[in-house]
Amino acid sequence: MMDSTMQMMQNHSDDMSMAGMNMGVMQDCIEACSACEQACTMCADSMMSPEMATCRSMCSNAADMSATMMRMMLRPNGMSREVMSSMLQATMVMCMACADECMMHADMSPDCAMCAEVCRQCAAACQAMIDSMAVV
Repeated sequence: MMDSTMQMMQNHSDDMSMAGMNMGVMQDCIEACSACEQACTMCADSMMSPEMATCRSMCSNAADMSATMMRMMLRPNGMSREVMSSMLQATMVMCMACADECMMHADMSPDCAMCAEVCRQCAAACQAMIDSMAVV
């Protein structure tokens, strides 16, 4: 599925408002954001006890941020280096906050442990995207 998305983006790479984007790094970031959205949504859904309210909210917020970041990257003609960098940074901060919260519960919940790892991977992919933008 992701190959068809990247093929569509390659077809329009000359028209992108941010020419020279590293499409491989972007694909990795899109995939990491998608995985993060899914893991955080599932983790939040598994936490129904009242004492897990903070973790549930963090996971829900990280899922929303990751999904929004992914959708922004899928609209290459509307990209602005400043806006993309700010959104990537915000997504990284939210993912790391969620990872830290989930790690506090990782010994009780394998979902939290997995969610924390996926959030860290998403933050790393966002950082790689920022780094690749600075090179252009």
